[in-house]
Amino acid sequence: MGKKEIDIEIDRLTNSIENSVTGEVFDTQVVQLHKSDKKNINLAEWLFDWEAELDLSDREVFKLATVNNPKIIHGLLSVEDKSDHIFIHLVESANFN
Repeated sequence: MGKKEIDIEIDRLTNSIENSVTGEVFDTQVVQLHKSDKKNINLAEWLFDWEAELDLSDREVFKLATVNNPKIIHGLLSVEDKSDHIFIHLVESANFN
């Protein structure tokens, strides 16, 4: 399988999830996912294979969600601790964002 890339523009960085239309800001949480969380990820909604990321023992996967609705995943991040730095393997925003 070929290498996948995402071509996106980040309009700005914020400290939380923000509705770009209304400007409403939501309290945000970053939560580590585990293999048992695979059932909560619908692969059809994501460009990358996040289930495969969860299977890798050298990586940790985190989700970005709102405090009031933690079941809806707004973004996913796969990282590896390289002891002298944290390496980000993948980061993806939900397709509805």
